[in-house]
Amino acid sequence: MVAHSPALPPPGAVFAFMAHEAVGGELLANLGATLARVAVAFALAMLVGCALGIAFGRRAALDRAFDPWLVLLLNTPALVVTVLCYIWLGLTETAAVLAVALNKIPNVTVLLREGARALSPELDEMAAAYRLSFVDRLRHVVLPQLEPYVAGAARSGLALVWKIVLVVELLGRPNGVGYAISVYFQLFDVTAVLGYSLAFMVVMLAVEYLVLQPFEAHARRWRPTAR
Repeated sequence: MVAHSPALPPPGAVFAFMAHEAVGGELLANLGATLARVAVAFALAMLVGCALGIAFGRRAALDRAFDPWLVLLLNTPALVVTVLCYIWLGLTETAAVLAVALNKIPNVTVLLREGARALSPELDEMAAAYRLSFVDRLRHVVLPQLEPYVAGAARSGLALVWKIVLVVELLGRPNGVGYAISVYFQLFDVTAVLGYSLAFMVVMLAVEYLVLQPFEAHARRWRPTAR
């Protein structure tokens, strides 16, 4: 009885809507717009967050100077950051991507800061004794130790980006999954809302299992595992 109520349409109706939207092109276009924003914001946040985290973890003075700002950004609601970006930069693609990235950068920074603090001093001494170049030291000593932290930051950060990008689209973009859900919410079309949500979750799970989990396994390859 509940499965056929207006509040919870049957699965067949949801799949039929998804098929109709896919054939018409709207579903793929909105998914593509959302994925493009996710990819750019994720790459930007990982690049900046990793650089800041390593710098803060290796330089105590920098960490003390910027830690209050880091804590402030960590605890600022995503909605506030998004609204401010739209006010300052307008309802533009740049503002949307920047809002998503700014909400993720503090998380990446904190994780990589801990990774940089945990770097083995013995391995640093070994690299110095063998007179490894900066590039070789980075490639063979530093990055293998940081890879698990990068993988953790990627997984937790992407989970955050998936959520925030929908809010950003709902508030100020003319396309994307968040925009579509907002439109159908105003029409009280539960079938459409569930259809777009399901399509979004399928893409999210595909990225998790096909990209992030293999990368995390690769990052842990040199560490002993419990049997």
